[in-house]
Amino acid sequence: MCEINEDFHDRLECVQDVEGGLKKCVKCKEANASVVIKGGDAHCRACFKENFTHKFRATLGKNRVIFPGEKVLLAVSGGPSSCSMLRQVQEGLSQNAHKKLRFLPGIVYIDEGGAVFRSSEERQKTVAQLQAIFKATGYPFHIVPLEQVLDLPSSTILTAPSASQPAHTGAYKTAVDQFIQHEISSSAAREVQEETDVYESQEPHTQALQKLIGSAKTLTAKQDLVNTLRQHVLVHTARSKGYSKVMLGDSCTRLAVKLLSNISTGRGAHLAQDTGFSDTRHGDVILVRPMRDYSAKEIAYYNHVFAVPSVFIPGLDTKNADKASIHRLTESFVNKLQADFPSTVSTIYRTSEKLQTVCGSSSTADPCDRCLLCVCALDTADDGVSALQATLTSEKLSKFRGNTRPGMPVLISGELRQSAPTVRDCRSGEGENCGQAQVGGSCCSSDMKPEKTDLKSTLCYSCQLIVKDLSSVECLPQYILSEAMRRQRRSLMRKEINTFVFA
Repeated sequence: MCEINEDFHDRLECVQDVEGGLKKCVKCKEANASVVIKGGDAHCRACFKENFTHKFRATLGKNRVIFPGEKVLLAVSGGPSSCSMLRQVQEGLSQNAHKKLRFLPGIVYIDEGGAVFRSSEERQKTVAQLQAIFKATGYPFHIVPLEQVLDLPSSTILTAPSASQPAHTGAYKTAVDQFIQHEISSSAAREVQEETDVYESQEPHTQALQKLIGSAKTLTAKQDLVNTLRQHVLVHTARSKGYSKVMLGDSCTRLAVKLLSNISTGRGAHLAQDTGFSDTRHGDVILVRPMRDYSAKEIAYYNHVFAVPSVFIPGLDTKNADKASIHRLTESFVNKLQADFPSTVSTIYRTSEKLQTVCGSSSTADPCDRCLLCVCALDTADDGVSALQATLTSEKLSKFRGNTRPGMPVLISGELRQSAPTVRDCRSGEGENCGQAQVGGSCCSSDMKPEKTDLKSTLCYSCQLIVKDLSSVECLPQYILSEAMRRQRRSLMRKEINTFVFA
């Protein structure tokens, strides 16, 4: 990456070739080169900025997911990539832009200080620095603490129907023409919105959030849990504020690391949603990644050369060893490999573009066939081909071997069959006899007891690993537990109806 010191700008103007002479820009062939991103590709400051800006607008124009006049929420974390994305939107919406962007931006910052056990003073200092950056843009912004995830409604993890938008070229051009005809100066009419005093009333929620994060035994589970809760808050904020698109600042390097770490944590079936340009799992709110064609090195050069402000915010893996978590180890592996082989990140990234999931599409799956946490289509269907089903069957066979009770499955001639049930009188826990004979170990009084929340059947394989790592599922937000109970009751009702119909 680049070296940041006082004489950096001086050295930008004197990139030399192997013979000791000054290199010329490979694009304009006139100005002296000042930035070298890849081997042999030296650019002057003007051409480097032009290429950087063109790549951002070309990515949006090629996919045509964002229509003119739409409200787009920029998820800014304070890091280099998201702050660079904010600068690109500023320049694209300026009046002197060659190809002007035509959407209505807003900014959101999700404060995760409570999850990483930062003090209130540190969090307020970070918020003050980001507020100064946001106010300079003139866009409305929202600062939301991660603690608000504890008060979210159950509709957050339900897919809302998306508004129908024509995607063909003629419809897009028509929308552009209509927006130009009815365009008004919205920057003066829109007021800057601020969230103030969010920490004074959040102390009980902060303790509950810290208890939830602390219940995870490994750093990998903590990171996955925080990422999932952050996405829930982002989607809820976008819906409540009227935004239909959310821009994320994931760079090419970040997505390459994410691809490998997701495979390692069992999210291979959802790579298309987790690393693609657009993520439609939530229906009415689409997540887009316009920075996915930029490497971390390229972003670092641009931010330093053109003075893009950013704020360092420590995370869960700050000052941890490389082997502290799967994500941390993968990031270290990719960065070290990239230093010796410059095409590593681009190769991994281009591979991700060719991957498609074999599970049901997240945008068309039934709400009950979606994961409660990541809202992706479940990859744990009992269809005989699931890796999870093979693992569970192997575990069951190991437990049942030599420990067979009446009514439990047994292995007979290579087949898993039900052992002979026993008939007994049903007695409740209070010693009362209902007078009915029950088959196996069941009891009619068990129907009167409240069912325990079963999260396993409502989670994908990767999210099951997260919940399995928690010391107690009761620490999860209430909207997740209530939705799990609702799905559990619905599943039991379906089973009762099928039993009644086919009896």
